Formats: sequence, C-alpha cells, structure tokens
Amino acid sequence: MYAELESWPSGWYGLRLSLRPAEIERLISLLQTLQEDPEQHFHISSKYEGEPSLGDIEISVAGPSEPANMWLSGLALAPGTELPPAGP
Repeated sequence: MYAELESWPSGWYGLRLSLRPAEIERLISLLQTLQEDPEQHFHISSKYEGEPSLGDIEISVAGPSEPANMWLSGLALAPGTELPPAGP
C-alpha cells in the first residue's frame, strides 16, 4: 500500500492511496465488518519510516449527528461520461 499526502496550491490537501489487489480485498472485508458492527473502527497506518508524512487514517461509521465534509465521486472515466452519485 502506498499513501501520498499532496499539498495543493489552494491550501487544501489531497490523499492518494494505492492498494494492491489483496489489500483491496482486506479493505472491502473491513468495511463490510463496519456495516455489520457500526461500533467498530479500523486504522490504515504508516510504517513510520523515512520522512514524516501521513501517519494514520481511522475509518469508522459516521453517527447521524456528525457533519459531512467529504463525498464519494466515482471511478475515473473518460471526459463526458457520467455516473449517478454514489450513496443514498
């Protein structure tokens, strides 16, 4: 797995996360566990080697009163291709 924290000129940050096929399967399994047990959470953690950067990402189920400041877009598609938004 490879994570890169990108500092954009606008002041915002981007996170690029590249996973191997087995890691994708593990992530799907952990997300399915959260669906079944929303009180659980899990982490994607750094090896803490090299230059300091992104150390940890915690994944949990948002409660009904938590604000939303992100959204899921979709797959990278050819220009002009449209898909309906993800989620409810």
